[in-house]
Amino acid sequence: MTPTPPQDPDSERPGRIMSREMAEQPAVLRRLLDTGAPAIRQTAERVAERKPRFVLLTARGTSDHAALYAKYLLEVRLGMPCGLASMSTITAYGAKPDLRDVLVVTVSQSGGSPDLVASAQAAREAGAITLAVTNNPDSPLAAVSQHHIDILAGPERALPATKTYTASLLALYLFVERLGGSDGAAAASLPELAAGLLARQDEVKALAARYRFAERMVITSRGYGYPTAKEAALKLMETSYIPALAYSGADLLHGPLAMVDNISPVIAVVTDGRGGEALQPVLDRLRGRGADLVVIGPKAQVDQASAGFVLPTDGVAEEVQPILEIIPLQLLAYEVTIARGQDPDAPRALAKVTETR
Repeated sequence: MTPTPPQDPDSERPGRIMSREMAEQPAVLRRLLDTGAPAIRQTAERVAERKPRFVLLTARGTSDHAALYAKYLLEVRLGMPCGLASMSTITAYGAKPDLRDVLVVTVSQSGGSPDLVASAQAAREAGAITLAVTNNPDSPLAAVSQHHIDILAGPERALPATKTYTASLLALYLFVERLGGSDGAAAASLPELAAGLLARQDEVKALAARYRFAERMVITSRGYGYPTAKEAALKLMETSYIPALAYSGADLLHGPLAMVDNISPVIAVVTDGRGGEALQPVLDRLRGRGADLVVIGPKAQVDQASAGFVLPTDGVAEEVQPILEIIPLQLLAYEVTIARGQDPDAPRALAKVTETR
């Protein structure tokens, strides 16, 4: 009789897939820098030859936050007018905008959502320069677009996107830098720094205890950190089901600040640079209201908060810090979800490919 092989004790552990995919991020970032960067540079050079006058970014969900990051890069680094597209104007209303000399960048992990494919096809027919940024070079979106960037993240099985998000950010950064004639050298240290952040999971686990019974959360930032705040809120909502509201620090002062009190958890993502400087008056107001303030950012800012997680920002350019900022927040969403007795691998009512139309 053949003996039954011993069962892997982790094979049924909740969150095992998300945990494994978060741990892959340093290797994915390294692969993009070593293997993907030459193709990204070539794509950027071909697009630059067309001299686009405007950029439209199209995405949904997590990819929408990557697109928002690209918007900051394009406007700040290159001074290019840039907007986030409303796909329903084309897919639901049948609008036919004039997109001649417009670069339309569609960001999608799977490249399979029908509305993204339809809007990219319509943009191409309207004269746009179309670029797909996906984790699937064989996807329908890649097929209908003139140019494609493969983020090289490998298969992602957990429903919450982790490695595909940071890979999308890095791919977009490398593309924008080359579009402007730069080499993207500021990204060189990211794989090593990401590995260092992942090694500090015990710090995040201790922080997660603050939120086990939270009924709502507010996450705020400014500048390059704002997409991080939005992505962190999404991760917390889709894994732990805690209502998490993401606000630009400027918008937080225009009304929503009224809901913050001494029992309302607030996470502030503080980039080391102009975005962090712009957020400082908001942090002062939050401390003045006695908010339960946790800071993800430089040590000087963490030391002034109720708690926090210190990011390695010395010598790290502000524009690439979001690739690091999100990692402890991914870990936080994971740890809070585990503490609440739920499985972050399989949030209820969600599918990996969301087929909006």
